[in-house]
Amino acid sequence: MTVQSQSAWKALKTHFNDVAPLHMRDLFAQDSRRFENFSLQFNDILLDYSKNRITAETMQLLIRLARERELDKWIERMFNGEKINHTEDRAVLHVALRDFSDQPVRLEGHDIMPEVRAERQRVLELAEAVRSRRWLGVTGQPITDVVNIGIGGSSLGPEMVTAALWPYAIHDIRFHFVSNVDENHILDTLESLQAETTLFIVSSKSFTTQDTMLNAQTARDWFLKCTGNSDGVSRHFVAVTANRQAALQFGIDVENIFLMWDWVGGRYSLWSAIGLPIMISVGRDNFEALLHGAYEMDQHFRTAPFEKNLPVILALLGVWYNNFFQAQTQAILPYDQHLHRFPAYLQQADMESNGKYVDRQGNKVTETTGPVIFGEIGIAAQHAFYQLLHQGTKLIPADFLVAARNRQEIKRHHRILMSNVFAQGEALMKGKNEAEARAELEALGMDAEKLEKLLPYKIFEGNKPTNTILFNTLNPETLGALIALYEHKIFVQGVIWNINSFDQWGVELGKQLAVRIQDELDSSETAGEHDSSTRGLIDYYKRMACKEEEGR
Repeated sequence: MTVQSQSAWKALKTHFNDVAPLHMRDLFAQDSRRFENFSLQFNDILLDYSKNRITAETMQLLIRLARERELDKWIERMFNGEKINHTEDRAVLHVALRDFSDQPVRLEGHDIMPEVRAERQRVLELAEAVRSRRWLGVTGQPITDVVNIGIGGSSLGPEMVTAALWPYAIHDIRFHFVSNVDENHILDTLESLQAETTLFIVSSKSFTTQDTMLNAQTARDWFLKCTGNSDGVSRHFVAVTANRQAALQFGIDVENIFLMWDWVGGRYSLWSAIGLPIMISVGRDNFEALLHGAYEMDQHFRTAPFEKNLPVILALLGVWYNNFFQAQTQAILPYDQHLHRFPAYLQQADMESNGKYVDRQGNKVTETTGPVIFGEIGIAAQHAFYQLLHQGTKLIPADFLVAARNRQEIKRHHRILMSNVFAQGEALMKGKNEAEARAELEALGMDAEKLEKLLPYKIFEGNKPTNTILFNTLNPETLGALIALYEHKIFVQGVIWNINSFDQWGVELGKQLAVRIQDELDSSETAGEHDSSTRGLIDYYKRMACKEEEGR
């Protein structure tokens, strides 16, 4: 059944016509308990969703839609290990990576938890050896730099968390993340390193991903050139992969090859051995606290009624704007410098998951699906793109994320930070009407003619929706809960839209064409069968490359 045919969807269509003209400043004026009615708390995380263009009826209808889409059954299917990733015939069990219960997690009748725990223990032992300086390189020196070589979730996840938990990290080991096949990324990174004290983590499920393996080979060549010691590869390279044989052929010791499972998607993999950089950075206790925070959010998501369920509420609000207000974007705005990679992380998590136009039955969807996710640190964004949020012609729902306390807090800094968070949410909601703008200009003593000319530019329509996610402090447990919150939000939206949030076939087409074009770039012949633009670009590039080689 398509989402358009659900009775709740039809009711929401009618209801939208009643809600669309309403202004949030009036909704607040009419309901002194609006904040209490439209906010939720989970542990130390407060979700204030009162600054949304909704009424109690809106939420009732959205909850009804979730029930009609059998969201409860889909949640259980995921947690029970059913192959809900139907196009790849795989279960979706990243939740098992952070399961702290004593209950089995079964995949095809087999409890996978003993294997999960054993592999985690192996990775943590290596991480502790590096942290404690027991892991020594070929010259007997401890590791000073860790270079993670991966792409997508194998890079974005560990990089985001390592940055977010910097206050909890070991600071005399430096961490580097190389993902771009552009040689500048690996070369700029290697420039400041000493081969004898560098550990490389090569993260690739297949160990054949072109970008990752080319960077890994360049790093290996550099290491051999610097040390002249081929045996040293086993002391300076470790792997996270499902292809053990390929890692062995690369020169990595069997004891330093860590497992990835096909039931964990790359963008959900930071909880696995992919999180090795995180483990080295923050240590066992903090890594397990990260997992535990996610586990607690998992249990909340699985058991809380939809009306009190943070991931469900966030997801349904997103559907409300995406499909009824036709808002095609979502801004992620953390007011915490350590979360500076969080928007980029969520870009992949959301857009690779729900950027789909084919439903679970193989038919073209009838409604728009995943929004465009973008964002930046809030304070910087205020001086960059908030102008468009406040006075642009596009409706852009936004999430503010902020900690009430900082681990190393300078009060005057943090009070100013918090004042900006609260002010921006209020300003986007209330705006400034003509009477208020006029009074403000008159108070400045402006003459009437100049006032009338300037007045239109000083009016803000407001009615711009925001969620504020306020938590005590950005510690490992809270970060784990926040990541899991958005993971489950994305899944819920996929259920509503009847799409598979766990495959990513759209990534493959460009890769396939790139392999073909690479052969043409290596050939002296003109480009083959392409459109005129692609053929012209290839031939122009080859002429420039030929001139460069002739000049050497």
